[in-house]
Amino acid sequence: MSLRRSPEEYLARLEKEDEARLTIYVGFAAGVGKTYKMLADAHDLKRAGVDVVCGYIETHGRRETEEMIGDLEVIPRKKIEYRGILLEEMDTEAVMFRHPQVALVDELAHTNVPGSKNAKRYQDVEEILAAGIDVFSTMNIQHLESVNEFVERATGVKVRETVPDRIVRRAELINVDVTVDTLRERLLEGRVYPPERVRQALENFFTEENLSLLRELSLHETARDLEARYTARRENGPRSGEPERVMVALSSKPDARSLLRRGSRVAGRMNTDWYAVYVETPRTAPERLSATAQRQISENLQFARELGAEVVVLKGKDVVAELVRFAREHNVTYVIMGHPRRSRWEKFWRGDVIDRFIYEIGEGVDVQIVSS
Repeated sequence: MSLRRSPEEYLARLEKEDEARLTIYVGFAAGVGKTYKMLADAHDLKRAGVDVVCGYIETHGRRETEEMIGDLEVIPRKKIEYRGILLEEMDTEAVMFRHPQVALVDELAHTNVPGSKNAKRYQDVEEILAAGIDVFSTMNIQHLESVNEFVERATGVKVRETVPDRIVRRAELINVDVTVDTLRERLLEGRVYPPERVRQALENFFTEENLSLLRELSLHETARDLEARYTARRENGPRSGEPERVMVALSSKPDARSLLRRGSRVAGRMNTDWYAVYVETPRTAPERLSATAQRQISENLQFARELGAEVVVLKGKDVVAELVRFAREHNVTYVIMGHPRRSRWEKFWRGDVIDRFIYEIGEGVDVQIVSS
């Protein structure tokens, strides 16, 4: 799949709109051709008169990709010394000073060398977008934060570099797809990894089962994005009433990441904003909690922000009453709660938060309970 509009249409949009846009070429594994396709589309735009530069292109030594850069302008990389070794990163400041209409920035999930201004490349991309420059980037679907745990459970492979859903949700996604057999053939031909890495890759991450699962996941995510954009274009005029919202109810318990990832995905499907809400009671006031518990709560709230949630901390004696009030005031129609690890004795004396919430919130609100 190439750009969803012609190069001429893209140029007209650039000249008419002020807000910069992010386009992400998504694939299910290394070697499907994300960078190659991005460069091919960039050449089409350049021929149509769009000012395009390569902010950072990672060819991995692949001859076809190196040749595809062709006559595109390349911004020199910044050299950073780390542990006696000179390493290269994108020169974000140079890209913004050059100020093209479109910057190509490969590998959105990349972690920058220690000593760089930003820890992650997606943060560099956010700066470029804020400067009014469109960005084309690439990533594999397993690097999406909200599918991270699912991918690890399904494939047995821990993906350590991730991109928050809030970044991907603002982007237009272009799926770059090949069959699983084609990708494995490319691997055997040495077009993806050096020969010494091929056998290990085929036996571990690049198994037919893993690739088939990731391919299906990539197709699903990009199809969902396309459907949401077409639906938005069909709508005439403003939406009636307030938009629906998603709320994730957090507690002082440590296992909140699964809840937050679920909330991010649900909000993405609904194409709406979402809240991560924590209720502080006299029993869970900071002075009553251990340093470990306080740090865990802080980390959960920060993780929610990274996923794109609006974090809300409420104070009150009754957790359920505060959650119900907030949900009603903010038109929340979908609530995600964790199943508490509480004994029957605790439930008898303090009540069951979930049962009370479902009873008091009434009809019109979907409540999803996620097991710890």
